[in-house]
Amino acid sequence: MKKYLQAGKIINTHGVAGKVKIEHWCDSAEVLAGLETLYFKHGDEYIPRTVTSASVFKGRFVLAKLEGIDTLDEAVKLKETVVYADRDNIPLEEGAHFIDDLIGLGVFDFDTGERLGTLVGVLDGVASQLYEVDTGRGISLVPVVKEFVKRVDLGSGIFIRPIEGLLEP
Repeated sequence: MKKYLQAGKIINTHGVAGKVKIEHWCDSAEVLAGLETLYFKHGDEYIPRTVTSASVFKGRFVLAKLEGIDTLDEAVKLKETVVYADRDNIPLEEGAHFIDDLIGLGVFDFDTGERLGTLVGVLDGVASQLYEVDTGRGISLVPVVKEFVKRVDLGSGIFIRPIEGLLEP
């Protein structure tokens, strides 16, 4: 499992004192705003940068002040940069999983054990998240609700109980 997970992307600056506006890729902007350290990837290394202040902005973004970034010019250079978080610093509810850990898992029929496809993505739907399953015939969307998703095991896969037509692209 990856130690560092993509947490968001710096999309703009905010003000003239070096603050950056970050689009969050976490479960919520509050999760990203609560991190004390963000990491920047340089080659194969992850460089830590202390977050000196952070707040949720318009519910969808985080305004953050990073140690060592004190001017607008310095902040501008960070635009379009992906920021990472150490997985050990992200709160995770009991039974929840990081999306990064789920991608690539096999998807199986809960009752028969038949392999149905591979999880290739997770989307935010209106009522629930949706698993994007590559069935070999196309991508199908499976609502992440207890009626369909019966078990998630990082070692053996995702087990669902599909209804007729669910996996038709």
